Amino acid sequence: MLKKPPRNAILAIVGKFGQFFWYGFLFMQKLIFLLVCCCIYIGTVLSGCAAATPGALTGQNVKNAGPPPIRIAAAEPKALPDYDIEDRNAKTSAVAAGANEFAFKLGSKLAANCHYESFACSPYSVWLPLAALAGATREKYAGTLLSALGVEGVDTADINAITSYMIYELTRQKYKDNADEHGNGNQSQMVISNAIFVRNDLTVKSAFAQLFMDCYRGNVINADFGSGDAIVAINQWAGERTGGLISDIVDGFDPDTVAAIVNAICYKGKWEREFDRGKTTEGVFHSPGNDENAYFMLLEGDNLPYYEDAKAQAMPLRINSGGGMFIFLPKSGDAAEFLSGMTYDYYKEITRGCTRESGKLLLPRFKIENDIKDLDVPLTGLGVPLFDAAAAPLTGGLIEEDLPVWLGAASQKVFIEADEEGLTAAAVTRITVAGAALIVPTEPFEMICDRPFAFVLYDNTRYAGTYDSGGQVLFTGVVNRP
Repeated sequence: MLKKPPRNAILAIVGKFGQFFWYGFLFMQKLIFLLVCCCIYIGTVLSGCAAATPGALTGQNVKNAGPPPIRIAAAEPKALPDYDIEDRNAKTSAVAAGANEFAFKLGSKLAANCHYESFACSPYSVWLPLAALAGATREKYAGTLLSALGVEGVDTADINAITSYMIYELTRQKYKDNADEHGNGNQSQMVISNAIFVRNDLTVKSAFAQLFMDCYRGNVINADFGSGDAIVAINQWAGERTGGLISDIVDGFDPDTVAAIVNAICYKGKWEREFDRGKTTEGVFHSPGNDENAYFMLLEGDNLPYYEDAKAQAMPLRINSGGGMFIFLPKSGDAAEFLSGMTYDYYKEITRGCTRESGKLLLPRFKIENDIKDLDVPLTGLGVPLFDAAAAPLTGGLIEEDLPVWLGAASQKVFIEADEEGLTAAAVTRITVAGAALIVPTEPFEMICDRPFAFVLYDNTRYAGTYDSGGQVLFTGVVNRP
């Protein structure tokens, strides 16, 4: 006969089973919680992927995306070419002058269409990538391109070497030289950047990639045009190189886009003779069609550089590191018409004809933000042959793969602001792969810019010369509305 287990033993067994079920319950709770979190995460990822797929070639659904998965081609820049500037002075002058002639031709075409709005462009930001592409252009079309760029008769190897030194001259002392004892520089700052974004499944010719890196300090970057990564990559690139002044240079690509070549120029400088903020006054600016309020800055005194002829008054506002901005106040007609009719020869006549005078300049603070669409139209009008799809003039010189290549759309965004201390200017260009006699004033002059005026922003190099020969023209524009 079996004995009945003691009551204490039964309670101990029941307690063990209860403890086991309680811990099991807690474990199941945690497991269910983890499963729910995993489901939420997977659902978020899948919904994100689904939302990113439609319309991937527009900027709407990639604007807030993170850094795209791009890769930079492994090209390392070589030292600047060993180029004897003194022995080739004629060629260096020809390239610098050609870039300036191109600047006024392009500026003339664009200014003619600005109507009553303010306008600014950077011809140099357009000239640089086109000059780089000369090395990838089929021989049949290369001469036409060089002629359009103002450098006909100069070998492309010389153009590339000279351009590399031009970029070096324009940027070499802009950040570190002329710093005071506290390490604060007062020089102007200029950044010139170039890049070519190429479709992931294509390869840029190694010779062009090396040339682009060596002479134009430009990277070759692979990006996925099909997913919209290229949109994010180019806009981020533009924003980083212009200090955030220009960040939305592109919002979509055509289906046949295989590459995009981009240039960015960012310039900041302080006036050699700053305007006194205490003398800035509010007044009326006579814009075309109506009057507007503006804040006028005053610069007056002796020994001011000044020019006047039957067409206009002109005065350069020098930047403390060299270079500056020329202000042109036409005597009749509008400022856009004046800039449209300006040639490089007339510009040199003005710069060399300045004398030192007593007088005053009244100039409004102004800011211009300009978005130039369909830049390929005026460029084609100037004789640039690279936009001809039938000719495909870049075939064989730019891409390793055997496919016809030409330039497609081209555009530029520009930002310029001038105040009492100095000026800030930025431009990003994106191209898809696609005289009257001098009148010497006898009394103190007055140059009252209370109506539309034009301007040219320049900087100095050994090749474009110093101020009296016009310098290297970087931006041109018209202020119709400050």
